Amino acid sequence: QVQLVESGGGSVQPGGSLRLSCAASGAFFSNYSMGWYRQTQGEEREKVATISNSGTTEYADSVKGRFTISRISAGNSVTLQMNSLKSEDTAVYYCKLDGVLPQTGSDFWYWGQGTQVTVFS
Repeated sequence: QVQLVESGGGSVQPGGSLRLSCAASGAFFSNYSMGWYRQTQGEEREKVATISNSGTTEYADSVKGRFTISRISAGNSVTLQMNSLKSEDTAVYYCKLDGVLPQTGSDFWYWGQGTQVTVFS
């Protein structure tokens, strides 16, 4: 059973910084991506940043230049450094691990429980 444990959420004033961490444990295939998504009440979950097994990163336009995603600990942990935070960054942030099963070509994915980030004036 794969588990994703997130930490690092909290409250900060605009312009401040927070660092989110996500650690994956359990049995899963070696080739997978990890990423961060966020969701506000009444809205769909949106991608914030992802990083592939080879280290290729992608960012939402709204966070480019402010957020940095990194993989550590042999690739099974991911962090999101969030700088210059804005009120519109307020959301529940979810960690995701996903990939493709090599034998069947089927997709697999797992979600963390979510961590609240609040940016207040």
